[in-house]
Amino acid sequence: MHVRRSALLQRIHRSVKGHPVTALLGPRQCGKTTLARELMRQVKGTFFDLENRQDLSRLQDPVRTLGDLRGLIILDEVQKQPHLLETLRVLADRQPRRAFFLILGSASPDLLRHSSESLAGRVHFIDMGGFDLIETPHLDRLWLRGGFPPSYLAANGSKSFAWREDFLKTFLERDVPQWGIRVPAATLRRFWGMLAHYHGQTWNASEIASSLGTAHTTTHHYLDILTGAFMVRQLPPWYENMGKRLVKAPKIYIRDSGLFHSLLSLETKESLHAHPKFGASWEGFALEQIVRRVSDRHAYFWGTHAGAELDLLIIRDGQRWGFEFKVSEAPSLTKSMRIALKDLKLRRLWVVYPGTHRFSLEDRIEAIPLDEALRLDVVKE
Repeated sequence: MHVRRSALLQRIHRSVKGHPVTALLGPRQCGKTTLARELMRQVKGTFFDLENRQDLSRLQDPVRTLGDLRGLIILDEVQKQPHLLETLRVLADRQPRRAFFLILGSASPDLLRHSSESLAGRVHFIDMGGFDLIETPHLDRLWLRGGFPPSYLAANGSKSFAWREDFLKTFLERDVPQWGIRVPAATLRRFWGMLAHYHGQTWNASEIASSLGTAHTTTHHYLDILTGAFMVRQLPPWYENMGKRLVKAPKIYIRDSGLFHSLLSLETKESLHAHPKFGASWEGFALEQIVRRVSDRHAYFWGTHAGAELDLLIIRDGQRWGFEFKVSEAPSLTKSMRIALKDLKLRRLWVVYPGTHRFSLEDRIEAIPLDEALRLDVVKE
């Protein structure tokens, strides 16, 4: 099975033509290198793997080596040599521009900070995850296994699950320490597992800290580590003065549905369907598919202390659009939907479900399959 990532490739291509530096950031094993090499087949360029000793020796004098090159220059695993970002700043300012740079990095809080500081005004960031539903039509497979290519493309479910278990172990025991973060792997794994049980709920640092037997500031630190590494999404709340007490803590989601299922030891479709987090799993999976296309800066959730809530609020061009996620094959209208429609002055509210038919629930409220939701104008990049 081969999965083409044409839309993402075109987006990267446009970025490298329009910006001195493009940073393609995402977790390890999400396919960044494969995509970059595919781009090189279309655009003449030079590739440096910063885990390769030969390539590193070529960059002993990076200003001279990179300064003499023309066209596309790709630096893979740039987090291994963060000092190169200072060199890129110098080269990016040359006029006329002789080269354009694509840097690939396994997202980490440190890399994001260094990139933003060293390349301010010169770099365009593209966040990358695993496969999405636009790239592959197999919804059930993608939902259960997640989007990491080795997990999604595994020969069978058992091999997919085993790969994800190995990924979790390697991430905690190798990747996190390489970023200079000194948190025991077992502690962070326990915290990550606890987050899986809070998937789709508002963040409560004190409650989790109590369960872990640690300070709430420590749990904030752990959450920031996993968020900065693109493992966890913190969906911010939307609040304004509308005379109601509103929820002001973020909602927490494990970004990759396959990793979420592994953290809960859910290997098969049957075990997922029987689990109490079945509905939360669908909510997180469908929400991530949509938010990845509209960008973090447009996405919020909304909730009141009286219990009314909206899973996802998209604000674009001054207009508001609502999304609810229901795992039921026949979703129905709720009081909460009507309240959200009225209080937030939504243009429209869609109830996204894993079915195949689109139908109206009430004026401006409509049930819609996920694949159709991803083709809505408001969701397009």
